Amino acid sequence: MGDRLKGKVAIVTGAGSSPGEGIGNGKAAAVVYAREGAAVMLVDLRVEAAEETKRMIEPEGGKCFVVGANVAQSQDCLAVAEQCLKTYGQIDILHNNVGITQKGGLLEVEEALWDRVINTNLKSMFLTCRAVLPQMLGQKRGAILNISSVSAIRTPYPQFIYSISKAGVNQFTRALAVEYADKGIRVNAIMPGAIDTPMIEPLNVLYGGDTERMRRERGARAPMNRMGEAWDVAYASLFLVSDEAKYITGQVLAVDGGLLCRG
Repeated sequence: MGDRLKGKVAIVTGAGSSPGEGIGNGKAAAVVYAREGAAVMLVDLRVEAAEETKRMIEPEGGKCFVVGANVAQSQDCLAVAEQCLKTYGQIDILHNNVGITQKGGLLEVEEALWDRVINTNLKSMFLTCRAVLPQMLGQKRGAILNISSVSAIRTPYPQFIYSISKAGVNQFTRALAVEYADKGIRVNAIMPGAIDTPMIEPLNVLYGGDTERMRRERGARAPMNRMGEAWDVAYASLFLVSDEAKYITGQVLAVDGGLLCRG
């Protein structure tokens, strides 16, 4: 156990991994935060997934609490903030990790799918921030970390809606950072590149169902010639929410093995 987040309380949304093998970004961040001394609220639509994360944290001596919630619903977000205050008495960190992908271009997706992706990937961050900001303002301190994607910049077809939602996350992050910069609240984002998590498994249909080919070709896009791990995103997140980054706000950091350097 470390002490970079000692005495802090973190809310991590999407704290359980997606179905499938491996560790997702939310689970890795929650584990790392707990290892560095934070008490962590594990929020996920799938309670069983958050419970899996809890089973990683508690044997190591970390503190955590599981809450089931749909963060695309305002009442659920308010309930999460209320439960966090009831359990731990403060909210120092909000880590917004929830996100889904959707294949298809403009004429290939239905309106309902547009709403689902935008609500999950972007509106959820609006709602969670609204839920925790009153407490952070009262404390005169807080750190918000939003998980975006290099797709916000690269716009890869056929993830049309996903890329737009993540571009929105980037600008949402910057706008919020400016608004609350003089109130002790910092807001930053991370754009993961090709990260090997359970979330990418559905993409193997684009590779004829060949998962190994998918991993190999996705990794080859980055100058490092390999995919990253959820732990890479988690440790970048740890720095940005810690007091070590106390003069950093409004930044969108790529964790991508150099992928964006290739344009």
